Amino acid sequence: MNFYLLFKSLHLIAVIAWMAGLLYLPRIFVYHSEASHESQKTVFKIMERKLYNYIMMPAMLLSWLFGLILIHSLGFTVFNELWMQIKIFLVTILTIYHFLLGKYLNNFALEINDKSSKFYRIINEVPTIILIVVVFVVVFKPL
Repeated sequence: MNFYLLFKSLHLIAVIAWMAGLLYLPRIFVYHSEASHESQKTVFKIMERKLYNYIMMPAMLLSWLFGLILIHSLGFTVFNELWMQIKIFLVTILTIYHFLLGKYLNNFALEINDKSSKFYRIINEVPTIILIVVVFVVVFKPL
C-alpha cells in the first residue's frame, strides 16, 4: 500500500471539511447578528458551537497532522521550496482565522457580539481567497 497517497487523501478530506466550516461559520454569524428573537439566537448558538467543536476543530487538527506526516515523508528540505513556504504561511493565517472565529463564537455565546452582519460577510471571503491561492501554489509549485 502506498502510504503517501493514503495520507495525502486523508489530508485532502480533512482540508475540505475544515474549509467547509471556515466558509459556513461566518455565514451563520451573519444570520445570528441579524436575529431578533431569542429562540433564533439560541438555535444559532447551538449550530455555531457544534460546527466549531465537532467538525471544524477536528478537521483542522487532522489537516495539520496529515500535512505534517506528508512533509515528513517528503523530507524537511521541502521547506526550502517557495511553494511550501507560501502554503505554510497561508495555512498559518487560516489557523489564526479559525481561532478568531472561535473568539467570535464565544462572544455570541456570551451575547457580547459587537460586529455587524456586514463585517461577517466581508471576513467570510478571507478563506476563499486563501484557498484559491493555496490550490494554485500547490499545483504549480513556483520556484
